[in-house]
Amino acid sequence: MVYVHIPFCVKKCNYCAFNSKTFRPSEVEDYIDALCREISLQNINHNVNTIYFGGGTPSILKINQLAKILNALKKFFKIDSQAEITIEINPGTVDKNFLRELRLLGFNRLSIGVQSFNDNLLKILGRIHDSKTALETVAQAKKYFNNVSVDLMYALPNQTLQDLETAIEIAANLNIQHISIYGLEIEEGTKFFAQKNFLNLPSEDLVSEMYDFITEKIPALGFERYEISNFAKKNFESRHNIGYWTGKKYFGFGAGAHSFDGNLRTSNIKPVAEYIKKIQAGENISEVEEIVTLQAAMEEFCFLGLRMVEGISAKKFTAHFGKNIFDVYGAVIDKYLKLNLLKNEGDRIFFTARGFKVSNIVFADFLA
Repeated sequence: MVYVHIPFCVKKCNYCAFNSKTFRPSEVEDYIDALCREISLQNINHNVNTIYFGGGTPSILKINQLAKILNALKKFFKIDSQAEITIEINPGTVDKNFLRELRLLGFNRLSIGVQSFNDNLLKILGRIHDSKTALETVAQAKKYFNNVSVDLMYALPNQTLQDLETAIEIAANLNIQHISIYGLEIEEGTKFFAQKNFLNLPSEDLVSEMYDFITEKIPALGFERYEISNFAKKNFESRHNIGYWTGKKYFGFGAGAHSFDGNLRTSNIKPVAEYIKKIQAGENISEVEEIVTLQAAMEEFCFLGLRMVEGISAKKFTAHFGKNIFDVYGAVIDKYLKLNLLKNEGDRIFFTARGFKVSNIVFADFLA
């Protein structure tokens, strides 16, 4: 698994807490050179079956810039011929020629940041596109890609249940293969955080109603839920994200990117200018964020695996850690089985519908 971080945007959205900044052409060229240099320093020739370009807005780059990064990855990694290669794109940053070139480069999956089909909500979020542009982008994307995901959001300022219902129905009727839908979180450092006392956010009851609607409506429209926030047509689940949730090793390249080798979790420095400067000087750009102990690995196996509808396997737990999951977490599992928040059928332990709704409470009990 490889993740490539592109930290540039046309403008930063009001809710965005990701490591991103406004696009400057001169800085972009230096960043891509640094990124390719970082990739070359790995020189390990690992097998890779998923690549994900995230951001920021990766589609803000030119085709030749994206090609340069992909070529560096192909030079220093063994890319599986059937690899899933995803790029995030935003409406307003692509046209049909760009999409066609993306496909020719080898990208075979798109994640389109629509967020809403309501123009007023898009303005509140600070998006650069309107609903018409979003619809046109998806329609064009479908001409070149048969694996298209759309991102939506709920619990937005001024959003009604009807707004959400309309967005979901529009997305489901676009002949796409995947829908990701996330609840708004007001995070420190965002424009929304500074405005939080003035935002007309939906009540807790309305957010709960939205959640229930999402979990009933999207499957009814033909998308199977396979993770807390993700729904897909059969065989179109995100292989890359499943890799994270099932504890696979991954390489992260770019400013603020994270990597995991099975024992160490490392992260690159976030400031873009500093990242470029240190790469150019041959200096270290990453630091150990966490040494993954046996205890931490068992915790992650549980709370990441439980994000998925299929849950976790008791046999796999034993195979990984040499311990019986019920010896380690028996009290926690039994507690939530009795509360009908977890189920245990055969080898698998997984959330009930009620359990998913309060999953953060359950996750906390798996942490030492």
